[in-house]
Formats: sequence, C-alpha cells, structure tokens
Amino acid sequence: MSKPPKQIHLAAHFPGVNNTTVWSDPKAGSHIEFSSFVHFAQTAERAKFDFLFLAEGLRLREQGGEIYDLDVVGRPDTFTVLTALAAVTERLGLTGTINSTFNEPYEVARQFASLDHLSGGRSAWNVVTSWDAFTGENFRRGGFLPQEERYSRAQEFLATANELFDSWHGDEILADRDTGVFLRDAKAGSFVHSGQHFDIHGQFNVPRSPQGRPVVFQAGDSDKGREFAAASADAIFSRHAALEAGRAFYTDVKKRLAKYGRRPDQLLILPAASFALADTDEEAGELAREVRRQQVSGATALKHLEFVWNRDLSSYDPEGPLPDIDPDVGADHISQGRAQVRMYRDPLATAREWRELAAANNWSIRDLVINTGNRQTFVGSPATIAKAINDYVQADASDGFILVPHTTPTGLDDFADKVVPLLQEQGVFRTEYEGTTLRDHLGLAHPDSADDRAVS
Repeated sequence: MSKPPKQIHLAAHFPGVNNTTVWSDPKAGSHIEFSSFVHFAQTAERAKFDFLFLAEGLRLREQGGEIYDLDVVGRPDTFTVLTALAAVTERLGLTGTINSTFNEPYEVARQFASLDHLSGGRSAWNVVTSWDAFTGENFRRGGFLPQEERYSRAQEFLATANELFDSWHGDEILADRDTGVFLRDAKAGSFVHSGQHFDIHGQFNVPRSPQGRPVVFQAGDSDKGREFAAASADAIFSRHAALEAGRAFYTDVKKRLAKYGRRPDQLLILPAASFALADTDEEAGELAREVRRQQVSGATALKHLEFVWNRDLSSYDPEGPLPDIDPDVGADHISQGRAQVRMYRDPLATAREWRELAAANNWSIRDLVINTGNRQTFVGSPATIAKAINDYVQADASDGFILVPHTTPTGLDDFADKVVPLLQEQGVFRTEYEGTTLRDHLGLAHPDSADDRAVS
C-alpha cells in the first residue's frame, strides 16, 4: 500500500523594500501603511496559509561607509505590526524575526507570550543572530559578537526564554471571588538563570499562553546553524530552492534530530520561494525576465559586484563589461556586515568564473548579476507551479514553502486564487483550518504534551 501524500505547508513573507520587491511597479503599494499589511495577511488567511512572516530590519545597511539605499527601508517594528494583525485575522500564524544578539530574554519572552495570548495561540519566533558592527552601533553594548560566540549566545538566549515560558504551568490562576485569592501559588513565574551570557532571577509576569511557548523558527545554514535548529527549533528556513540541493539539505538536517531524541516530523523545513505566475508558461517566462530586470537596476548590479571585488565600482558602466582588475582580498571589506560577503569566500575564483560566463554569453555587468543572482523559484501557469510545488514536497526536498511575492501588498492574490485551489483539488493542502493555533496548523505537539516534554 502506498503512503498518503504529504500535506504541504505554505506561508507568506511580507518582504519590505529591497531587491526582491519591485516597488516601482504600478501595482505596488506602501510597505509601511497598515492597510498593506492587512491586505497581505487577510489574503494569506483566505488561502488557509499557515502563517505570515515578517523579517527584521534593525538598521539600514551600509556599503563603502554610506547608507545602502537599495535594501530594506521603512520597516516598522515587528511586534507592533504582528500585534495589530492579530486583531484583523483569526487563524493565521504570526511569525516575527527577533534578534538574539541585541535583545534580552526577559523582554522577548514577555513580548511573545503576550502576542500568543492576544492572538489566541498564533505566535512564532524566528531566532536569528547578528554578526555585523553596523547593527551593533545602534545598541548600548556597541560592536558585535565574534562569529564563534553568536550561536552560544543564541542557544542560551532561547533556553533562558523557555525557562521563563515554563515558569508558569497554566493552573496557577484561581481568581476566587469569595476568598479573594487570585493565585494558587504566590511564587508562580519565579525563575533563576545563571549562565555564560545571562545571569537573571525574578518573576515572569505573563501567565502560561495558549501554545505554552511560541513556535520557534531558525534560519541558519551553517553547520552550527543546522545543529542549533536540530536541537531547538520547530521549523527551519532554508535558502535551497533547487531540487537536489533541497533534498541534500533536508536529509542532512533531519538526520541530526535523532541525537537530540527528536523525530523527523518534529522539525519542518521551509525554503523561501519567489514565483512568476501567468496564464501560460510562456507568459510567465516573459514576466520572470521582466521582473528580474526590474529587480536588478544598474546601481544594484554595481553594488552586488562590489561584494566580490571589494572595490568602489561606481565609475563603471553597468551595461558594460566586467572590471579587468582583480578583487581586493584585503581584510577590510567595503560591504562589512552583509551576508553576501560570506557567500563569496574565494573572490578571485568567483571573479574568474564570472568573467568566463560573461565572455561566453556576451553579458554586461547587469546581465551577469541578473543571470547569476536569485531568480524566481517557480515560473509558469497555475497548473505548472502547483505541480512543481507538490513534486518538490513529495520528493522530501522540503515540507512546504514561504512565498515571497515581488509586489506588495497584492502580489499574493493570484497565487491564492489560482494555485491554492489546484493544490486543494490534489488533496495536498487544506481547504479549511482544522485547529486554532499555529502549532495545530504545523502539526506540532504542544510543549506540555508527553511527546514534547521528552525533547524540551
């Protein structure tokens, strides 16, 4: 007997202004007005998505000592947006990135427990670390943690937050009007934590929330990041959108769970995915090419090339040939604090490879960046995209996808109206929510259950 098909998990990422979005498109709206967040969230909920995801923008990035104005701008505070969205949605999960490097466990735990109460059990925390000095300058400590210390702080941060969540068991509130006794145990919420990064004690003042703890996401792709996710996360964001790379990542991370006493179904793997959707595959292909050219302006192409060349390339013509000078491999980098810097660990080899590609295809600088950068994950008609998503999940390359449209707030509309019904017809995506909490949507045990207590 063949096993039933896996159920697909879908989520939506509101990206903000950056090189994924085409803010100049006539259909694009505000990235900061609340009405944009409402439309986006309610579209995702109408389509029965698991959750909405907000990334974090603690500071505008810099390049060459100047503000990099081609990246995330105008991002409102994550908790403020998610809390407001809790009032205009009923079932959609509300996931936000909160940094473990520049925050404190008590504050973050209190915010997520409060969001979980206000939303009826729909909160989730994407735990990230930060290694760049630019973000650090916004905070009292200044500077930044060395890369080798980022995950040790993150692990202790999450463990400490869990101690705070678990300091309430859920049965402490008596609220007896006759006796005037409110708490069964006056010490409810008491905690003591002493560790390398945190030494705190006191009383956590938010009672046990509907989910017990928020769902925990993690986004690291390094070996330490994968290990952190296997030990502590409920879901992991992946950047692997190609089938074979996705399967390799999926297999690697799932195999790590056993050492922590966890089953493969206790950690979901959800890559980010962009899409170009049209009535026919041909029209979608043309749309994808048009969107990529809009995403990669001449200025963007030059800035991207600077990640590798580590030089000021503003004098070069983005429609002209690649520089004939080699990258500067000095220790000080023009793009400090950018994740892309870590992607090109051998800039001389990357430059040689790119020159060969440009020569073979007669590509300009802009053409090269368009064709070697992140392109749409799924391109095609509704039927083509629905099949591709299902094939990917059934092949154990992921458990679903976090969709990132190139326009907001309406970029998710066609997917919700045209692709989701096809997945529902195939029996691989829900037609109605079966539970009320995000843990219900994701098929995750409650942390008070016997299954979950074994791995807490």
